Amino acid sequence: MKRIFLIAALICSSIIVLQSCSPKTTAAGAVSAKRGDVTGNWVVNNITFEGIPDIAIKSFLGESSYKCFIGSTWSLTNSGNGSYSLPASSTCAAKTQAIFWSVSPADGTFQYKQIFEGDKAKNVTSGYRLALASADDNMMVIKSPIEYGGRTAYVVLNFTKAAK
Repeated sequence: MKRIFLIAALICSSIIVLQSCSPKTTAAGAVSAKRGDVTGNWVVNNITFEGIPDIAIKSFLGESSYKCFIGSTWSLTNSGNGSYSLPASSTCAAKTQAIFWSVSPADGTFQYKQIFEGDKAKNVTSGYRLALASADDNMMVIKSPIEYGGRTAYVVLNFTKAAK
């Protein structure tokens, strides 16, 4: 009986040692960005597409068109409160939307909830989870995954840091 416990202890110890020495991995394309890397004022200067034609996108992030987000400004405070403002265009009305946002370095995501008049963030159960592809002092890239043709495609929002 002592031999069985000794063998089990050796196997468990070996597994722990091997697992601690293995490289740490994250989700595909995940970035180890922190809240501080994303905090600030940002402008969506360009939207591109990976694995999907732009004409296949009928609505985007609760708006009638992805084009509504081109030129939008995002204010992301360190507290998690924030907002984005959509500019007026021929297809979109000007709009400012309050949000509550966060970054998850573990899975490389940027997520936010839309907060409407009288709402508290803790009571809002729906929102958007996007892949944070990159973030630095001047640029940020966030990808919105979309199922297209049996594969995951992306709408890619390219941000630049707004002047202070």
